[in-house]
Amino acid sequence: MASLGELERQVMTLLWDTGSQLSANEVRDELDDSLAVTTVLTVLSRLEKKGLVRRDRGSRPHRYAAEASREDHTVEMLNEVLGQAGDREAVLARFIGSVSEDEAAALRRILS
Repeated sequence: MASLGELERQVMTLLWDTGSQLSANEVRDELDDSLAVTTVLTVLSRLEKKGLVRRDRGSRPHRYAAEASREDHTVEMLNEVLGQAGDREAVLARFIGSVSEDEAAALRRILS
């Protein structure tokens, strides 16, 4: 999965945080009303091509929503990075070694 640009991240954060469908105008108004609507539509189109956003074509104006949760997207990115690692175990070990005590306790609970 391709990484997200700054504006793409802002749009996804807004869609994840609202949890509902928004029009391009609503996205623009929430982010920065000085943005051109065409810019927002371009970003939404790119996110749709990346599989991160779905467009409701049954309404006018079209409405957009996140295709998957923020957590699902994060897991997909982590799996992609791990898939590129030469030694997955070493990467996991270093990651686990860098987490806080609370996060380590959460990992132990999840694994048991």
